[in-house]
Amino acid sequence: MYEGSWNANLQRFRSPYAFRGASIATHTLASSLVRLAGGRSDVRRLELALLRNFRKYAHGEVSRQDSIWDWLALGQHRGLPTRLLDWTYSPLVALHFATDDPDTFKQDGVVWCVNFVEANKRLPPRLRRILDHEASDTFTVDMLQVFASLRDFDALRRDPFVVFMEPPAVDRRILNQLALFSLMSSPSARLDEWLASHPKLCRKVRIPARLKWEIRDHLDQANVNERVLFPGLDGLSRWLARYYTPMVQPSPPSRSALRRDRLGHGSVNK
Repeated sequence: MYEGSWNANLQRFRSPYAFRGASIATHTLASSLVRLAGGRSDVRRLELALLRNFRKYAHGEVSRQDSIWDWLALGQHRGLPTRLLDWTYSPLVALHFATDDPDTFKQDGVVWCVNFVEANKRLPPRLRRILDHEASDTFTVDMLQVFASLRDFDALRRDPFVVFMEPPAVDRRILNQLALFSLMSSPSARLDEWLASHPKLCRKVRIPARLKWEIRDHLDQANVNERVLFPGLDGLSRWLARYYTPMVQPSPPSRSALRRDRLGHGSVNK
């Protein structure tokens, strides 16, 4: 999970990867907006309608600056279907989301790892200049406010591109999860399809079903769990319900199975 994190320029371990965990290995990188559209061609109109009405009805609930980027990030954080995808700087947080559902423990999980620093080299020049000016490898909503609308942003280049954006720290969940969003330059674009054309930017780490209980128990011992990642009574309840779920496999993996897994024989693959 930490492979490639050494930064020779800084002489420190600073990973250039964003991580996204999923409990089922067949998970794709289609956004919630694309899934909601269900193949319809008017994804842009759907996106505008969702954001317009979210902005209208949620206006009294927030006090942040009124930009399309703030509303987009807030909507994603609160469950609105958007073109954004959730990522994290932490591979352990990604492993949590790959092992947070005991009902899927009979199926392999996956952690997607995307090199956002290398992805930045494929950005339009105007966006690269913004990053260079800020001496940053990721965007913030403030850095994107030079674009008044999503349409202006999308018009930067005809070919699809992706930026990684840190959301505003509106609550402790975003802070504790080391949250990061990916943002495609089209509401209908899919990040997995874009990455298929740039395979060197991405690797997938498969989480074998037979190791999920062990990984889950290690994460709980390391205090990477719902109680920490979702502060409040809801997260506490989710953690307790999962923590006391009976183990469904009769015994821990055998030593020979663990040895094969750690050697990489058909278990944890890129």
